[in-house]
Amino acid sequence: MAMVTGLSGNEIYCLAMKDLAPGEIAVGNSVQSMGFLGAIASGFRGVVGGEIEQVSQAVEAGRQCAFDRMVGEAKAAGAAGVTGVTGELKDFAGNTEFLFVGSAVMPGVNPVATGFFSSAGSAQELYCNIDAGYRPISHVFGNVAYSMGVGGGLMGSLKTMMRGEISEYSDVFNHTRHLALERIVAQARQCGANAVVGIQTRIMFWHGAHEMVMTGTAAQNPALGSTAQPVTSDLTAEELWAMTQLGVAPIKLLISASIYSLGMAGGFKAMIKSFTRGEISDLTSLIHDARESAIGRLKSEADALRADDVIGVKTYIAEIGNGLVEFLAVGTAVKRQDGLAVATPHLPAQAIIADRDTWIDGTIGFTLDRKG
Repeated sequence: MAMVTGLSGNEIYCLAMKDLAPGEIAVGNSVQSMGFLGAIASGFRGVVGGEIEQVSQAVEAGRQCAFDRMVGEAKAAGAAGVTGVTGELKDFAGNTEFLFVGSAVMPGVNPVATGFFSSAGSAQELYCNIDAGYRPISHVFGNVAYSMGVGGGLMGSLKTMMRGEISEYSDVFNHTRHLALERIVAQARQCGANAVVGIQTRIMFWHGAHEMVMTGTAAQNPALGSTAQPVTSDLTAEELWAMTQLGVAPIKLLISASIYSLGMAGGFKAMIKSFTRGEISDLTSLIHDARESAIGRLKSEADALRADDVIGVKTYIAEIGNGLVEFLAVGTAVKRQDGLAVATPHLPAQAIIADRDTWIDGTIGFTLDRKG
């Protein structure tokens, strides 16, 4: 029978270069009742904010169940691994389907990757990681469900009337964002990895709570040695390969959040100025201060790690209600290290070409929008 795979031509080429072959699509799902979580989450809306542990645990359990079923299906087919693993949550009238999909990878005669593995990245990313010495072990994820809690309580309401950073909120947001990272590292440690590469982060609103989930590939790189804490990186696979060739290794994914309030006086001024043309100086200085605070925290953490640089820094800003603004900075701390090497001097074009959709527009009343 014909094989059905989600792998593209470029991905199949990259697998062949590592003596691996394409396999069938592997799917794992679990439909669970989650209606009670909305009531739990709603009870946290009036507090300062923080993790809603019951929701975090329920979502993690649902994801793990679906993931294990996908892995079981691939193993039953004799696969060497699964690549391009993606996870989704789909709501059905109070019930939630946890869904994992990936493409099985079949072993060749002398495959570079040994033992069953699962990879969060595409087969192109898999090639780059393997070539850079990061042998894939398992797709890993870490999540935290939390309440925004902005303006909750009398103290919070009073503080939002003042202009500047609200350290209590900054502390809460930094804590919740780091919980997801700690949990993905814990999963990597359990499977014997010394690195988590290709980390992607997503924040969504779900059942009355916000959830932050990180996904990545737990890997083992002998050049990094045995570390009590696996290194973490959100560099793309191509970037990781390039840094490896330069003798640079990731140390840790750094995350910093600053929560600032424009304050009551500043809010009135901004409101009045919004009716006229020109710069709103209060907002300009607020955003500048928030940016400096968040990036300053990245620098301090990188110095504590004795990192050489923080690269690939991305910044995000969002209005989170009640006159508050969150500024988020994310980057990977790196350091030069002996013993790093890539297997081939140049990446093939097939490893870096972005696959393009060939189905552009549907003819049955809607437009198809491919994600991932």
